[in-house]
Formats: sequence, C-alpha cells, structure tokens
Amino acid sequence: MSRTRIVPWLSLTLRSTLNLCRAPFVEGQPQGPRSAAAMENGTGSCGEERPPEAQQTTVTEGAAKIAFPSANEVFYNPVQEFNRDLTCAVITEFARIQLRAKGIQIKVPGEKDVQKVVVDLSEREEDKAELKEGASLASGDQPRTAAVGEICEEGLQVLEGLAASGLRSIRFALEVPGLRSVVANDASAQAVDLMRHNVQLNSVAHLVQPSQADARLLMYQHQRVSERFDVIDLDPYGSPAPFLDAAVQAVSEGGLLCITCTDMAVLAGNSGETCYSKYGAMALKSRACHEMALRIVLHSLDLRANCYQRFVVPLLSISADFYVRVFVRVFTGQAKVKASASKQALVFQCVGCGTFHLQRLGKSGASGGRVKFSAACGPPVAPECEHCGQRHQLGGPLWAEAIHDLDFVGRVLEAVSTNPGRFHTSERIRGVLSVITEELPDVPLYYTLDQLSSTIHCSTPSLLQLRSALLHAGFQVSLSHACKNAVKTDAPSSAVWDIMRCWEKGCPVKRERLSEASPAFRILSTEPGLQANFTIRDDANPSSRQRGLKRFQTNPQANWGPRPRARPGGKASGQTVEERCRLLQNKRKEPAEDPAQRAARLKTFPCKKFKEGTCQRGDQCCYSHSPPTLEVVAEAASTGCPGTPCQNLPGPEAATGPGVD
Repeated sequence: MSRTRIVPWLSLTLRSTLNLCRAPFVEGQPQGPRSAAAMENGTGSCGEERPPEAQQTTVTEGAAKIAFPSANEVFYNPVQEFNRDLTCAVITEFARIQLRAKGIQIKVPGEKDVQKVVVDLSEREEDKAELKEGASLASGDQPRTAAVGEICEEGLQVLEGLAASGLRSIRFALEVPGLRSVVANDASAQAVDLMRHNVQLNSVAHLVQPSQADARLLMYQHQRVSERFDVIDLDPYGSPAPFLDAAVQAVSEGGLLCITCTDMAVLAGNSGETCYSKYGAMALKSRACHEMALRIVLHSLDLRANCYQRFVVPLLSISADFYVRVFVRVFTGQAKVKASASKQALVFQCVGCGTFHLQRLGKSGASGGRVKFSAACGPPVAPECEHCGQRHQLGGPLWAEAIHDLDFVGRVLEAVSTNPGRFHTSERIRGVLSVITEELPDVPLYYTLDQLSSTIHCSTPSLLQLRSALLHAGFQVSLSHACKNAVKTDAPSSAVWDIMRCWEKGCPVKRERLSEASPAFRILSTEPGLQANFTIRDDANPSSRQRGLKRFQTNPQANWGPRPRARPGGKASGQTVEERCRLLQNKRKEPAEDPAQRAARLKTFPCKKFKEGTCQRGDQCCYSHSPPTLEVVAEAASTGCPGTPCQNLPGPEAATGPGVD
C-alpha cells in the first residue's frame, strides 16, 4: 500500500475511533430530571440553547404551579382554564363511579363527608347491583378511601398524550383523587424537559411520569387489555384525527376518552372536503354548525371504534369558545356495534330557508324474537324545498343520538354546585351544565331567532314569544349551550314556518320589495296552517335564565382566541404577538391611493366613449381625449398598468406588418 493511500486510511480510522469513544458518554447521560443548573443553562440532550430562568413565567392554576418559557417554545393558553377545570370535574365523577364498585370512596377537598357517595335513583340496574356488591364486600370493615395526591393501587391510569408544559397532568395529580398513575407524554424534548421541572416543582413525581414519544406509537403499544389506560386525554393543536384510531384501542373497557378539537373552521363548514378527509363527514355552513361539529366528532369516534368491535357512549359534549370538547366511554360488543349504523344520519339542508331534515343510515326492528338491521329508506325530502322551492345540500354522516348522558351531567353539576371554591371557573361550569340539562336530548340541531326572521325579512320576535308560541302549539322547545339564540324543538319545519307567518302578519312585510323567486316571497305566499299564540307562558323562561347563570362566556381578555403554535426558538409572547397581529391586520387590502396620483394615472388612458363620439364630459372626463404618445404608452406599459392600448400605437408600423388587421 502506498503512502498516499495510508494517510487517508489512518485519518478515517481515527475519526471512527473517536466517535465510538464519544458514544458511551452520550448514551450514558441521565434521562431523569435535570439539575437546576442544567435547566437554567439549557444543557439538554437536544443541544439547543434554552432561555435563562429569568425569562421564565410562573403561572398558578388550580392547585398547580408551573413555569414555562416566555418564548413560544412550549404551548400554553390561559383561556383553556375552563377546559381543564371541567376535565378535572368530569374525571373526578368518573373515578367516583369506577371506584365505588370496588368499595373505595374518594375524598375531594372541600366536600363534606355526607357528600362522598352520591346515589342516583335513575341509574341502570347493573350499576345498582355493583353498588350493592361493593357495599356487601365492605360491610363490617372500615371503608377504603382515596385522597388527592396519593397513589391508589386500584385507581385509574391516566394518559395525557399531548401534555406540553404538563399543567393538565399535574392538576390531575393534585386535584383528582383515586389515581394510580398519570403518564404525561409529548413528542417535544423541550416540552418534556419543562415537564420534569414542573413535576419536581409540584412534588408529584410519585404520580406523574413524563414521557417523550409519539402519542400514536405510545397508545398502539398499550393495546393489550392489561396495559390499557382508564382515561385518555387528547388536547392537540388543531385536529385530533391522527390520534383517534390509536385512542379507541388503548382505552380500557368502559374507559373515558376526552377529546378536544380546535379546528372549528373545518368542522363549521368552511372546508367540507377537508372535514371529510379528517373526520369522514361533510360539514355544512349553517347556524347550527357548532352542534353539527360535535356530532361529526362523535361520528368519527364511533366509526373508528367500530373497526375493532367497539362503540362509544357520549357522557358530555361541549361547544365553548373556539373549540369543541367531547367526553365518551368506550365499550366492546359485537351486537351493539351492529346498531351503530342506525345512530348515524345524513343532513338535507335547504340553501334558501335553512330548513333541515335528517335521514338515518340504518334501521332496526324485531322479527321473530330477533333484532334485524337493514338499510333505511329515503330520502325524506323532495328535489326542491317544500317551503321555498330551493335545492338541498347534503351533509354528514353525523351522530344522531343524544350527545349527553343527563344522569352523569347531573352528577358533575351537583358536585360543582356544592363545592364552588374548588375551581376558578365554577360559575361558568354551573351555567353551561345547567343549560345542557335543559336541552332536549332526542332533537338534533336547532334553528336560531335571527335565521328565521332574516329569511322572511321581518322583525325578530323575542325568545320568550317564540318559545311560548311553540309551547302553546303542543311542541317541546329548549335552548342550546352551543348558541345563545338557539331554538331546539321537536316541531316539524312546517309548524315553525307557520308560526313565523303568524308573527309576520302583526308586522307585515312589503311584498313589492320581494323578488318572486326569493325564499321570503314563497314562504309568505302560503297561508299559515295554525294560529300561533304568542302570549308568554311561565314555563317559556328556562330556569338557568331566570337564575341569571353565566351560560355564554364573553371574551375574557384582549386578543383572545387560539394561541400560535409552539415552535423551537419562537418569539416571546405578549407585546410581540400583539404587535404582529396589528401589523398583519388588513394585510390583503391595498393602501388608499392619493387622489392626485389616481387622476394622473387615469389621464394616461384614452377615453373609449370619446373614440365612439359619445362622451359628454368634455374636459371634466377623467380619461384622456387626445391620442396617446409613444412615450406615455411606453411608460404605462413599463409600470404594468392594465388596459394599455399598445395595439393602437400611431405610426407607420401600425398599418403594416404581419398579424395586423
């Protein structure tokens, strides 16, 4: 081997040897919580510079105290406090139900001893049997209890798949009793480092286990029955669609799934094709878009669970602020899965008057002692709307059954009402849950007051007047927590429009101003089939409205809404974000042009009417009445001004040459 070949070979050998020597030190680095100096200096495995401790912000929410960087490196949104408070309340009642069957009572801070066990007389018989069995096992012995902050060996195993700063998991450990463990997972190394710091800060390392992994892979690794989680909480930035398939497999039998969707533009009908690609349903633009979003998410969850002979049972479905939140239990049963098709429905919505009709995908019936399932017959509408003659849009499929378990909602509402000091947003939770308990459970979607009145161009009746008219006609009516002006009723659309026709007669609309093809003209041209009574009834005013509960939240702060996605090395939040929003506002609008510049620019274009001999403005015309010169036309062409008559240039070349008429 020549010397010229030996030297490169030795250099390569030395480099590989050095790399092998460095490897044990890199792999041997401790994976546990880093020291305070390491956290301050940012010496982590990712090798990225971390902000110093002086740039961290400390936030206290509930019983938890967390620190997160001022830069937008780990996502945190204080507006979601209502979401986190409600989740703690729901998981607490779920733990009470699950542990009661094992003879364990949970101890919630602030609750009296007599309120530890809540007996619901409307509970199913199997739950009553489990309660009696648990009572018999504990008879003669001191009842076992589970308190917050303590490990319960028979308690719940919780997974937060997208934990970010770990605030939600830490609050679970400090506020929810009856937990065995909480796995706080995130794919970001910076988020996991911050999570470990916050876990040590709140002294919950015995309960909260930080994890860095892809949430989907982590849930797929827990598909075995013995390794499944009792509660899975997913609160992603945007759509949870990529995680739903793994979530329905990793939750235990009868376990709880808590799902948040913040992509409301997609779910509300702005991009129906995108909604179909993510959730398997077409969303429509309608006034009931928020409830339709909830039902689309429930349909998507049930559809994915059916692939594994599982089905979902909704406990609570919330549309609040800029997101929707659903709490469902997942069960296994082939017979129950067969009935899932009859729980889904398509929506036919008129583009003129907004009237909607639901068409179930399947139906079931008893025959010879057996339940038979078959396809449903339809459609329920004609090619044109019976009220206004317009066409229909087709949306869905979506969940057509009840979206709440009123018994469970009543438990959560009672627990929050008797212990109002437990959560900072207890007042709002009481108001929202009170409206939910008043909703009609078997009536999907709703109309709105402004929608009905604007369709026929009449004045808007008050909420009590319209509700009273429906009650006088023998129909049921309720509000909806998803919309302040919602009218949820079991009355057919023909009865609703008859009531609006009667209301219009008290304040007539001028027919000569309406087009004969408009929905308003066609609806008002038909005489009402019933005589509406708008006398206000006492039961028309719901209880939550009479008590003045906080049912619909107003914007709590300036620049309120979704926060920007967390990015490594992101800019600091606060004033910088506000300035950026102010700079980007109306960015698509062109700045106003100076009048003098506009007049000079228009004078460069010849007047077409002057060429035809029909311009009557003379010197007052904003366009030029003289033939354009070569210099002016060339200057206009160089500036890219549209409409420059380059083909009409004067000169000897204008009348000769190929391609010239």
